[in-house]
Amino acid sequence: MAKPLTDSEKRKQISVRGLAGLGDVAEVRKSFNRHLHFTLVKDRNVATPRDYFFALAHTVRDHLVGRWIRTQQHYYERDPKLGLDLEELEEIEEDAGLGNGGLGRLAACFLDSMATLGLAAYGYGIRYEFGIFNQKIVNGWQVEEADDWLRYGNPWEKARPEYMLPVHFYGRVEHTPDGVKWLDTQVVLAMPYDTPVPGYKNNTVNTMRLWSAKAPNDFKLQDFNVGDYIEAVLDRNLAENISRVLYPNDNFFEGKELRLKQEYFVVAATLQDIIRRFKSSKFGCRDPVRTCFETFPDKVAIQLNDTHPALSIPELMRILVDVEKVDWDKAWEITKKTCAYTNHTVLPEALERWPVSMFEKLLPRHLEIIYAINQRHLDHVAALFPGDVDRLRRMSVIEEGDCKRINMAHLCVIGSHAVNGVARIHSEIVKQSVFKDFYELEPEKFQNKTNGITPRRWLLLCNPGLADTIVEKIGEEFLTDLSQLKKLLPLVNDEAFIRDVAKVKQENKLKFSAFLEKEYKVKINPSSMFDVHVKRIHEYKRQLLNCLHVITLYNRIKRDPAKAFVPRTVMIGGKAAPGYHMAKLIIKLVTSIGDVVNHDPVVGDRLKVIFLENYRVSLAEKVIPAADLSQQISTAGTEASGTGNMKFMLNGALTIGTMDGANVEMAEEAGAENLFIFGLRVEDVEALDRKGYNAREYYDRLPELKQAVDQISSGFFSPKEPDCFKDVVNMLMHHDRFKVFADYEAYVQCQAQVDQLYRNPKGWTKKVIRNIACSGKFSSDRTITEYAREIWGVEPSDLQIPPPNIPRD
Repeated sequence: MAKPLTDSEKRKQISVRGLAGLGDVAEVRKSFNRHLHFTLVKDRNVATPRDYFFALAHTVRDHLVGRWIRTQQHYYERDPKLGLDLEELEEIEEDAGLGNGGLGRLAACFLDSMATLGLAAYGYGIRYEFGIFNQKIVNGWQVEEADDWLRYGNPWEKARPEYMLPVHFYGRVEHTPDGVKWLDTQVVLAMPYDTPVPGYKNNTVNTMRLWSAKAPNDFKLQDFNVGDYIEAVLDRNLAENISRVLYPNDNFFEGKELRLKQEYFVVAATLQDIIRRFKSSKFGCRDPVRTCFETFPDKVAIQLNDTHPALSIPELMRILVDVEKVDWDKAWEITKKTCAYTNHTVLPEALERWPVSMFEKLLPRHLEIIYAINQRHLDHVAALFPGDVDRLRRMSVIEEGDCKRINMAHLCVIGSHAVNGVARIHSEIVKQSVFKDFYELEPEKFQNKTNGITPRRWLLLCNPGLADTIVEKIGEEFLTDLSQLKKLLPLVNDEAFIRDVAKVKQENKLKFSAFLEKEYKVKINPSSMFDVHVKRIHEYKRQLLNCLHVITLYNRIKRDPAKAFVPRTVMIGGKAAPGYHMAKLIIKLVTSIGDVVNHDPVVGDRLKVIFLENYRVSLAEKVIPAADLSQQISTAGTEASGTGNMKFMLNGALTIGTMDGANVEMAEEAGAENLFIFGLRVEDVEALDRKGYNAREYYDRLPELKQAVDQISSGFFSPKEPDCFKDVVNMLMHHDRFKVFADYEAYVQCQAQVDQLYRNPKGWTKKVIRNIACSGKFSSDRTITEYAREIWGVEPSDLQIPPPNIPRD
């Protein structure tokens, strides 16, 4: 008689029958193996029971989903909607606004290029629950709303709890005979979420790994009595706040403890991840696990994108010296060879300078390491420049004063083998001014890497009409080699091509006009010049100079209404940091000028002023292809590079700009006569600083400027609140670091040249074609190729990985 089956055996039989019911068993096995393969990453070859569970669950889920959809269609959707509108679906996707201004957007372009160039690269960051705030304009003022971008989930990411890592804070340091120990720390877990980053038509898919903070299960519980269990569980939020929200400052340092926690959190998790991967890598190592770090810089390159990840330097030293027991000098050599630093700003208020007292509490061991790094550095400087105490003070990582501070930029320069700026003029300023002493010490360390943008997103995806027009003439190769756009130069005088390019621009303008009408309930003249100024709102970017020009145009129309004026739609957009009073006032001024100008019947549709609410990538993708004129008007010597300028150039807008950032190289590539260049050069600004900038002399000398300023001051644009803009006028007249009045006259004259050319559509389009043809240098593929060859010591590859359905060799 057969032995009765146990409950466990019965369940197994049911499970097997259930799996067989999913379809062909061979297919199920194949599906299971595929899921298991993707559950395991390439550097982990041993599957855990949890891996098997997830592979099985995903296999079953795949089969269930098909039936699930079929059921829904059968019962609820007898008339399923056909012919989906892809553009409509695109609009549903939330912007992952996980960065500020150009810096985060640049990183996204770099990830695209690294995958397209076949570089085995990872991008690391924080998975903020709330990204850059959503901007609403209420009564002309910016109001911030939380950006709950994960509200409906994020279909592109894959949580990887199996790679969760501990990150330590606070505690104390003990020096023992066995080495230094960091004890009694508070632990926060870093949970990775991976997003695939596909290369263009090469089957390469790299990884962006973003860390989310989680409290460990025993978080703080030991500190509470049983009765305080609820309080203890609620306290987990303190740990998880680390990845809750992005600090929304661009080019401004906010020295909050939570921000320092965020910076260490991403660094500590990332370095553990990098070292785990290095140790388990099979290349060039016969040990099952690497213990020797000699080859670390040959296998690993860490690019510090501004000073925010500067803690990588002391953290790598801590791991090498305290954990891996590498001697200090060897560890320092490895750290320097591994790390490289990109500087993204010269504005002093943007440079990170953390209070020593904050480090002492939050990262006590790192403070010791930074002091040790600084002491050896200063000893070296003192030996080369004996008796130069002032130089030691200038070059120290520790700034003395009422509040001792750590200068993170100095730490980055000392701890890296390469330091670069992001446009040629910026890299010169870095050498001659910001890090002059360091450049004198190690000139070979300093480089330039001019920024770039990916042509896949910033031409092919956002402007398919223009991309198609170009493809018809020169083929598709320019999408991975943007220098091929030079082939368009012989077509500058080609009548048919001029017509085609102008037609695409007009179509983009009509489409954007319809969007504005729908969103803003404002009627736009689509044949007016689309004059666009979109970027973060900041005094140095000089949206105020644009405002003064708009008021001047308005006054001219009012003075002589019968005169023929070139119609303009002026669009200004961008977010102001929530605590930046002047930037918020600038937004209010733009909207107030718009209220007056747009409702004046004398002006009609000759001049319109629109503030583009909630400027973000998805809005940029609409406005940039529609723009005629791109405003890049920062005070010379303040904009490190800019990347919006490149996007507009590639999409057929002409630039009005100062000789600042990458504008200089754009003028060099296309010819200065094909841009509208005006204003003070860097040396003029320096000369004016030496002489002393006096805003009143421009105000007294230029009647149109005086009229515009007086109108702002008197409440002409804010009749219900006449004093609304007194702080703006006071700043412009008495403490304007960015010399708006000094460039006003040249700017207004240059804008008259813009008008003159716009009256000649063919002449305008010829310059547009020349700009597009000469924008090849500004591909992020070129930028990344230079980083790879000249800093990371790797070579890009055009090798195509076979698709998954073709077996590997």
